[in-house]
Amino acid sequence: MGWDVKDTRFLLNQVCYFSSSPLLKDKLQFPSFLRSVPSDDVQAMGIARLVVQFGWTWVGLLSSDNDLGDIGSSIVKEEFQKQGVCVAFHEIIPLVTTALKVNAIVEVVKKSSANVIIVYSNEPFRNPVITALSRENLTGKVWIPISIGSILLKYNTQEVEDMLNGALGFEMQERWIPGLKEFLLKVHPSSPLNNMFANYFWQEAFGCQWPRQDTSINQSDGNVKMEAFCSGAEDLRTFKNPSFNNPTARINYNVYNAVYMVANALEDIRSCKPGQGPFINNSCADLRTMTPWQVHHYMKKVRFRNKIGDDIAFDGSSDFYFIINLQKHPNITTKRVIVDTQRALYLLEQYWSKLNQTEDSGGQRDTKQRDAASIESLLQHRHRHRAYSSTCLQCSSDEWPNYQRTACVPKTIEFLSFQKPLGTTLAGVAMISFTFTACVMCIFFKHRRTPIVKANNRGLSYLLLGALMMSFLCSFLFLGEPQRITCLLRQTSFGIIFVLCLSCLLAKTILVVIAFNATKPGSNMRRWLNPCVPVVIVSGCTFLQVLISATWLVLCPPFPEKNMSIRIGTIVLHCNECSEIALWGLLGYMVVLAAACFLVAFLVRNLPDSFNEAKWITFSMLVFLSVWLTFVPSYLSTEGKYVDAMEVFGILTSSAGILVCIFIPKCYIILTKPELNTRQLLMRKETLRNRLITLKN
Repeated sequence: MGWDVKDTRFLLNQVCYFSSSPLLKDKLQFPSFLRSVPSDDVQAMGIARLVVQFGWTWVGLLSSDNDLGDIGSSIVKEEFQKQGVCVAFHEIIPLVTTALKVNAIVEVVKKSSANVIIVYSNEPFRNPVITALSRENLTGKVWIPISIGSILLKYNTQEVEDMLNGALGFEMQERWIPGLKEFLLKVHPSSPLNNMFANYFWQEAFGCQWPRQDTSINQSDGNVKMEAFCSGAEDLRTFKNPSFNNPTARINYNVYNAVYMVANALEDIRSCKPGQGPFINNSCADLRTMTPWQVHHYMKKVRFRNKIGDDIAFDGSSDFYFIINLQKHPNITTKRVIVDTQRALYLLEQYWSKLNQTEDSGGQRDTKQRDAASIESLLQHRHRHRAYSSTCLQCSSDEWPNYQRTACVPKTIEFLSFQKPLGTTLAGVAMISFTFTACVMCIFFKHRRTPIVKANNRGLSYLLLGALMMSFLCSFLFLGEPQRITCLLRQTSFGIIFVLCLSCLLAKTILVVIAFNATKPGSNMRRWLNPCVPVVIVSGCTFLQVLISATWLVLCPPFPEKNMSIRIGTIVLHCNECSEIALWGLLGYMVVLAAACFLVAFLVRNLPDSFNEAKWITFSMLVFLSVWLTFVPSYLSTEGKYVDAMEVFGILTSSAGILVCIFIPKCYIILTKPELNTRQLLMRKETLRNRLITLKN
């Protein structure tokens, strides 16, 4: 039977001195896990801060395909995004590498312009990649690997040392533990103060067997492995082991702190005063009967200063790293140079000015030069990559970096320009159409006394031609760089002008119906043959569109806008309509009016009236509705300047359709068939119409 992991009564306290996985910070899954080693996310934050401090903003990233690489690279990229650092590439190093994948990673690094490469991968996954990269003579790049202290132990080749010269990284703290060396030299199996592990240590250290009281070896027994007995006179000073002979080893220090953490927790339990304890009824734990969860309560709150002077705690407040710089000197192997952590970030900013200050005292100048020497190769890289420091941080919203990431260049500006072929073509068509409409108006005005002009309400024809001329001109509001005034006027002007055209056509069609019915005997439609009827129809229909437009402009007026999300590296200048409801309401009313005009014209298209326009109005409305019903899906699926181009095309096409269908047949008769434009022909058609009416009755 299992139990709830939140019930700490059954949890075993775990104190770790080596594991640095960030996943172990989750107290819901690992409530009793404590460690004396910093978490890897601290190193990730340190790498990000170091990159930002140098002003490098164009970096590459390599990470292993495991929890370390996934979590670490995510932290680094998230911090980079906050600070404006761009990641040129992010390649994943597989746990089982192949030559094909390694070569692909090498090609990405070679082709990239990023000269700062972060390697967030542990051993042994990064080994094949580092080895392959070193063969490509990739000098001049700053490498920032994790676990930088162990990287030279794995690679002892000239190529790797050349590539990693000047590399930066973080190492966990190294500390000299007072008395540790002397204590270790006193270890001896015969000492009464030593524990049971001393015998095993002695045997492993000197390759002998420590004699025990119950040891009896029959040398004639061939099944017993013969080993020399330890004499006890062996000298530990001759024992060659890096950890044993290096009292500053990081693992030693972590173990040292872990032991003292537990000891301090036990001391806190021992010194607890009854009635002042942290448990039920202010009770204290008993050292003889205490439970793991009681010990855990004290351990997670341990805070103390060790003999070295470092503040230690289990909650991560003692996380501490050194900044390491790998420096290769002539005829000397690469050295690990420890940068003074407390002064490093300050020195990175102040280094140049400090070297120029010659008035300081000799002692102060020596200190500065020592500090500067520790980070001189770091700052050489900062100077070398200074060109990249403005790539992301200083480019304004209307700029972006060039291909080499050495300068900010303006983004491409896109709008429906008069100078571009598309804009020039639309403007030319609009101007030609306007001129042609003006010519038609001149023809009508010159022949204003002829029957064909007078028969279909001469005033409405003039008004319709004037509206068509304005509709062709209003297309210019959609061309050129959007301005505040053009954004305010273009949709509303287009909507009002087109409604004026449609209301003129509707008035013409209704007058045909009234005129036909007024000639019937006993019809009371004659009273509607009044000049005020078309005026009322046109004014009423247009006024409603003016009301919609005015409401739109008052409540949510359109405005010019720079859109940078449509295409990368392009700024699209367009008018933000502010209210899509208002726009579609304006267009919807226009389509409804066109549909009504089409319906009425279709019903009366065969009436035998002189120069009957109903059939031509029907054709013009078919063109109009086809254009604007097709415009809707095109408008919704188009982006950028082509949205405006589509709308201009719709304006020109529908206006031209009305002009051609309504006026071209009349102009043809006026100019080429003047014999048909006579009063006698008109009277014959009137007689024929009256006879048809009589036969129907």
